[in-house]
Amino acid sequence: MAGHKEKHELPVVILCGGQGTRLREETNYRPKPMVEIGEHPILWHIMKLYGHHGFEKFVLCLGYLGWEIKEYFLRYREFLGDFTLSMDRQQGPVFHNKGGEESWQVTLAETGAESGTGARIWRARRYLDAGAFLCTYGDGVTDLDLGALLEFHRSHGKIATVTGVHPTSRFGEIKTEGGRAVEFNEKPTVADGVVSGGFFVFEQRVFDYFSDDPGLFLETGPLPRLARDGELAVYEHEGFWYSMDTYRDYVALNQMWKRGERPWKVWKD
Repeated sequence: MAGHKEKHELPVVILCGGQGTRLREETNYRPKPMVEIGEHPILWHIMKLYGHHGFEKFVLCLGYLGWEIKEYFLRYREFLGDFTLSMDRQQGPVFHNKGGEESWQVTLAETGAESGTGARIWRARRYLDAGAFLCTYGDGVTDLDLGALLEFHRSHGKIATVTGVHPTSRFGEIKTEGGRAVEFNEKPTVADGVVSGGFFVFEQRVFDYFSDDPGLFLETGPLPRLARDGELAVYEHEGFWYSMDTYRDYVALNQMWKRGERPWKVWKD
């Protein structure tokens, strides 16, 4: 997929504070956005997608085990690159390759250990003074054209846009004729209706729908109210989308990556 060359100044909020309770096999000792697909945290995959489309300013809303994410970015080049360290001298490491040389600006904001997603966005608002901003969760990968999403958002004049996706069924779909199976799809896409794919664009006016209440969740507070007020538009995405909700999802995404089936990897190495 061709990326947009235009650089965008709008910040991208990534919700990184949840406890990932349905993925306890991996999240007992690290936050969910740090769970890997291949050699990199899923958070890295998400940020690479945004970076590919020209969005390089990030605000990460931290909570559960937030220090793990802070440490990752404080030592990003060390994690990804080769370096030589002279132990008898007062100097930093000498790096030997281009690993970890991103042009990202990353703000890491503590938004409460147990806050809801709505409260996290509210608490990060001091870093979102550029007007509109994009927002997503720290657990979903897609081949979504983010430039086209922003263009659609700007075309309708509403406060918010949510990406609608066709969910993948958890069960094998069997098409039958005369009592026998004629087709079997392991993970078919459900054609009827869309669900929230978790990739949003918000105008600054959206903060009228938020508050500092730690029990405020984006999905049960602001979004339903925006919909009732006619201020929530839907951008339908027909391409790839997958959310790492459970251990089964974690295994499936890693198997795809290992096989070289990486539809969300639209960026170049």
